[in-house]
Amino acid sequence: MARGRDPKGGQMGAVQADSSAVFEITARDTATAARCGRLHTAHGPVDTPVFMPVGTYGAVRSVAAWELEELGYRMILANTYHVALRPGVETVRRFGGLHRFMGWNSPILTDSGGYQVFSLAGFRRVTDEGVEFRSHVDGSLRWLTPESAMSLQRDFASDIAMVLDECLHYPVPYDYACKAVERTLAWAARCRAQPRAPGQLVFGIVQGGAYGDLRRRCARELVAMGFDGYAVGGGSGGEPEPGLRRWAAETAHLLPEDRPRYLMGVGMFNQMVEAVAAGIDMFDCVMPTRFARNGTAFTREGRYPVKAAVYRDDPLPLEEGCTCPACRRYSRGYIRHLLNAGESLGMRLLTLHNLHCYQRFVQDMRDSIRTGRFSTFREEVARTYTRIRREHLEKTASKTGGVGR
Repeated sequence: MARGRDPKGGQMGAVQADSSAVFEITARDTATAARCGRLHTAHGPVDTPVFMPVGTYGAVRSVAAWELEELGYRMILANTYHVALRPGVETVRRFGGLHRFMGWNSPILTDSGGYQVFSLAGFRRVTDEGVEFRSHVDGSLRWLTPESAMSLQRDFASDIAMVLDECLHYPVPYDYACKAVERTLAWAARCRAQPRAPGQLVFGIVQGGAYGDLRRRCARELVAMGFDGYAVGGGSGGEPEPGLRRWAAETAHLLPEDRPRYLMGVGMFNQMVEAVAAGIDMFDCVMPTRFARNGTAFTREGRYPVKAAVYRDDPLPLEEGCTCPACRRYSRGYIRHLLNAGESLGMRLLTLHNLHCYQRFVQDMRDSIRTGRFSTFREEVARTYTRIRREHLEKTASKTGGVGR
């Protein structure tokens, strides 16, 4: 991200990859749109559905690359905005790209930086040319355009680069959402025209907020441009869960069957299952690592606060039956002690467990599609989360003296 205004780059053509070389469907569920696939990238294939941990500064918080590999991860996400500010694109370029810099030999998806920039409310100005904003690190004036977003990702040499789009928070007036879709489409065309790193794939992003006609228009025009894959935007801006499910299902239906579909910023197990049932293939979210830093453990039966006093003398592992490094050796009581004492090992162990839980969940979901058990898997997850919601409401009611107060 250059200081000051970054002029448009050259309009060098970018050759789109052949669809059969990018994505192949390997299994389908007969009752829903769920499918298993294989996404082919410059750094190897990735089986889908897939969950990508988020590496904000070029690292998944507190976890080494080899640990991610041992957990079974084959693809991660890196944040263009944060890496561009620290350590900076020049440093990454000198190392020969993000893979060498991070010591990660498998595929990397980079976002455009747009979400982080649009989160800087009060510190940015959006125009048709791009976004002018002030760095949250040093306050310097920066400029992010479709051309500079693609240039950064080209220098990072990521396997998948995302176009720059205008992210929308919920709710947003129809008139503004319409303008944002027009801008997103114009920026996507400019991103599409930029040169790429060798073997780099480029994904378009469907926007439109809660407005079905705008999402349909955005999807239709992006598909006409032709991208290697397509993302569904608007999944992390405060949308209600029923709306999020509806948008994912409606949008996935509009996107090509032979291209990967990516629901951005979504990571709850029940949300991922419903999105897969609608035909979504890829997910990313900060939940497993961020919740670990706050002392929360994920399990297939829900999540719970390990730091709570009730676990002080608990000899059980974080999750019974779990085979992660933390559960094989340590107790809830010990990990609670580490967390409350401020020992970084506690956060690391909890992060490893949460990431293992996510990887195991997605692997089980893939297996259920391959073996014709996806409907049963989906029902089991729905029952679990219905129970969790009911227990949450009961707990809230007991604290307030009655439901609805």
